[in-house]
Parts: sequence; structure tokens; C-alpha cells
Amino acid sequence: MLKRAIHVSNTLMQRYLPDPFLFVILLTMVVFGFGLIFTPSTPVQMVQYWGEGFWNLLSFSMQMVLVLVTGFVLASSPVFKKALGRLASTARTPGQAVVIVTVVSLAASWINWGFGLVIGALFARELAKRVERVDYRLLIASAYSGFLVWHGGLAGSIPLTIATPDHFTADSIGIIPASETIFAGFNLAITAALFIAVPLLNRRMTPAEEERFVIDRSLLEQPRHQEAAGLEAEALTPAVRMENSRILSMIIGGLGVGFLVYYFVTTGFQLNLNIVNFAFLFMGILFHGTPRHFLDAVSDAVKGAGGIIIQFPFYAGIMGMMVASGLAALMSEAFVSISTPFTFPFFAFLSAGIVNFFVPSGGGQWAVQAPIMLDAAQHLGVSIPKTAMAVAWGDAWTNMIQPFWALPALAIAGLKAKDIMGFCLIILFVSGIIISLGLLFL
Repeated sequence: MLKRAIHVSNTLMQRYLPDPFLFVILLTMVVFGFGLIFTPSTPVQMVQYWGEGFWNLLSFSMQMVLVLVTGFVLASSPVFKKALGRLASTARTPGQAVVIVTVVSLAASWINWGFGLVIGALFARELAKRVERVDYRLLIASAYSGFLVWHGGLAGSIPLTIATPDHFTADSIGIIPASETIFAGFNLAITAALFIAVPLLNRRMTPAEEERFVIDRSLLEQPRHQEAAGLEAEALTPAVRMENSRILSMIIGGLGVGFLVYYFVTTGFQLNLNIVNFAFLFMGILFHGTPRHFLDAVSDAVKGAGGIIIQFPFYAGIMGMMVASGLAALMSEAFVSISTPFTFPFFAFLSAGIVNFFVPSGGGQWAVQAPIMLDAAQHLGVSIPKTAMAVAWGDAWTNMIQPFWALPALAIAGLKAKDIMGFCLIILFVSGIIISLGLLFL
């Protein structure tokens, strides 16, 4: 039955899932129409909301471009390639490769979602070079599946927000420490269950031998930089000498390392997207040895960033329409209206999963849903920490079939969304059952 379901899922996605850019255009049209039908907004107002929100993710878009570029550059360095290669060499069979990449991605995403997105995809590429007959689509889907646990982990934006003094809902719920959210028994149990179930599920989804997509390993090799032979043909001007100076790379790289040491000593081991990008950037500079090698790697890396640059503003426009028209709040209220104290965590989870399609930002989604969900939880007598984590898990859950977050991994892998979404749909179904049961009965 599982093999049949995977075949049907992959066939449907290959046939009907458009390119992520077309997907976001269709999503824009759907939200525009919903806004006209279900809210008092006029066409002129919906256009206004869309246009005013269009550039609201510029800072975040640049962060995501750097996640891709710095991660790709770091992975192409000799030191990092050797380290990933050694780890990848522990896998002997396609099944082992799928399990290992899933576990690595889950662990990395639980620590920090940006770290997990990059490391999982890069590790999957390395495994594809070394393991015979492994399905490359499943390998990348398995790497992306680790993203499931990010919002229940150390960098979860909702639990960290409500644990921060003076957060925007502090007057109604106070400060909720991480011990009641991230490290609560129910959340750790859900996380542990996913750490066990998802790798096993991914392994079970391995296609039959004749149906596997095995990529040509030469396509995964990084372009080689010009070494001494290339320098001989180029005049050794002062500019060329500086471009190939290891001393300059060591100086600027050492400065970056010095700041990282200062940061972790003064703040503790608190990872955020900027720090992950900062670490990847300066490690890349150091590991590539010279500025020229580093810049060559950057040139190779930016070729895959086009999807992020173009599509993220459209998602910002969708968020603008969802929030300003009241459509996101309307969706949340619809689920609250049919909830009981027992079912409320499940419906909060489900509503967050649906809203995440249109507002694919944990912090942005919480800003929209928090006033409604927290008021309902207090009225029904439901745990506030569990309510917050139900929304967090819903936000993470539907990322499995939301191309927005898959773009960096797809760019690193050189695949299209429809190549992996058939597998991700099965992961969505199984993980949804696990998370729902945890929220209802723990």
C-alpha cells in the first residue's frame, strides 16, 4: 500500500505541481479571490494590501539568499568536502543513506532551521556521490523532511517569542519559559516520535530498482578553481597577488572567528539566522584559502539563488493581503468556533497548517493568530504553552508541501519542487497523525 501511495503521489506531483514561481502566482490569485469573497475588502483594497506588503520580506529574502550562498560556498571548500565525505562514507546502502541524511537533517534543524536546511541538502549531495543506486529525489526529500521539527526546537520563533520579556502578548499571558514549551514533556515526546518515525518512513519509501532516479555523479562535482597553471598565464600584478593571498583570507577570516567567539561567550550558544550566515561566510573564507578561490565559489553558488530572489516578494504580497484583509484571522476564528477544550490543540494545529500556506513565516503567522488563539485558549481553559506549540507545529507541518521553504534545498540539489513533493506529501500525512496524537493525548 505504501509503495502504491508513493507512486500515485509522485505521479500527481510530477503531472500537476507547477514550478514554484507559477505556484506563488496561483496562490496570489487564490488569496485575492478569497479576500473579495470572505472579507469586506474591495478589489482596490486587495491590490493595495498586496502592493504595500510586496517588499516587506526584503531583509529576510537577503538572509535566505545568504543561507544558500554561504552554505554552498562552505560545502565546496576542500576541508568541508572532506568532512562531509567522511560522514557520507558511513552509508553503504541506499537505505542507510536515506536514514543517515534524515537523522542529520532532523538534528541540525532542531538546533537551528537555517543550519538544517543547508546542511541537510549539502550532505544529501555528498551521499549521492558515494552511494550506488540511491534515489536522488528521495535523498533530497529526506534531507528536507528534517525541517519538520524546527519549530519545536531551539530556534522555534513562537516559543522564543513568548519567552522574551515585553513580547506583544505579555500583558495577557506573561512570560512563558522554554521549559514549558520546547522542553515540555509533550513537545519532547512529539519530537522524539518524529526522530524515530520519519527516518524509518523515508527508508520505506525507497522506490523499486527500476523506478529510482539515480543522478549522474559528475553533475554534483563542484567546478575546480584555477590553480598555479592559471596564474602563470596571468601577469602577477599586485592586484593578482592580493587576490591569491592566503594572508588576507586569514586576517579577515580570523576577524570573523574572533567575533563569533565574543558572541558565544557573551550570549551563550544562541543561534539565529544572522549568526549562522556569519559563521558560514567566514568559515568559507578561511577554508577556501585565498580570496580568488572564495569568489569563484561564490560565483558558482549564486546561480541557484534566482528562485529565492524572485519569489519571496510575491509571498510577502500574499502575507500583506492575508493580514490586512483579515482573511488569516477569519480562518483561525473558523476553527476556534468548532473547538472544545479537548479538540482545541488539534484545531489550532490544523488552522496554523492552513494559514502557513499563505503566511509562510513563523513569527508573522504568530502575530496574526496569537490574539485569536490565546483568547480562545483562555476561554476554554486550555494550556497556553500547548496552544502556542500547537500553532508552532502547524506552521512547521505544512512546510512539507509548501515550496517556499524548499527553495534553498532545491537550489543546492539542482531539482524542481515536483521532484520531491510526492515523497513530502506522504511525510506530511504520517507526521500529521503523530503530531495530532501528541497534542491531543499528551
